[in-house]
Amino acid sequence: MAADALDFSLPPQPATNDLNCRLLLRLILRWILAVVFSFAILLQSFAMLAHASRKSGPPVLRWDESQPGCTFSKTEDGKYSYATWSGDVGVIMAVDAREVQIIRHRIEPLFGVLLTIRYRGDAGMELATDGITLQFMKHFKIVLPAIDPDGYTEKIQTDANNLDDETRRILEKHPEKKETREAREQDYEKSITELIEFLAKHSLRPVRLDRAMPEAAGWVFFNTANKWLGGWKTQEEFVLRVPLDGKIFEFPFKLPPTPGELLLRKRD
Repeated sequence: MAADALDFSLPPQPATNDLNCRLLLRLILRWILAVVFSFAILLQSFAMLAHASRKSGPPVLRWDESQPGCTFSKTEDGKYSYATWSGDVGVIMAVDAREVQIIRHRIEPLFGVLLTIRYRGDAGMELATDGITLQFMKHFKIVLPAIDPDGYTEKIQTDANNLDDETRRILEKHPEKKETREAREQDYEKSITELIEFLAKHSLRPVRLDRAMPEAAGWVFFNTANKWLGGWKTQEEFVLRVPLDGKIFEFPFKLPPTPGELLLRKRD
């Protein structure tokens, strides 16, 4: 047999590189499927926990004009009024139609709502104010707690004292500015004094309601000096939440309720 007729090559073998690639791809796919499956289980667990949390939390009574016991009205003093009853508890929320516009003219950037709480039961009910919140739906849905009127009074009094010290230092260096600076400070002090008096007399306070005292009313304010609150929209949307009697009374509202609407105060 001729030498060149002999074939000393190895028998055909499968491509090792291709086989390794296929095995690697299978491992990667299995790992991806395992991760996706685990993530799905995790999401389901979070959803179940959230659902359980909502079920275990206090029931939410959301104001809706189409529901029994819920009403809406426009009062002659220029306010939108929302009211609802649940069991022995009634809540009325009133807000000035121009509240968003008024904020910029106040000495402090406070958003205010007037709350009236009525109780017609026998056992009595504690009214607390520290859990009341306001959510700004068009501003990252930020939630602000109601201010503590006494704590806020201390804050603005401290600010006023600091301004007085600053004015004194400026006048020592620039006595020619005395008349202008003193006039400006007098206006500021007058406005601050009026605000402090209003907070002291008209803020909603914690109280026990019963047959002897079935109603409490007062203003609740929220400090809008927050980096997440930008310029006001043409129509703003809010949600006020008031925890009472083991429930959360929820008031979704818009200012103005109808785009372009402006409710004017009735002149005396």
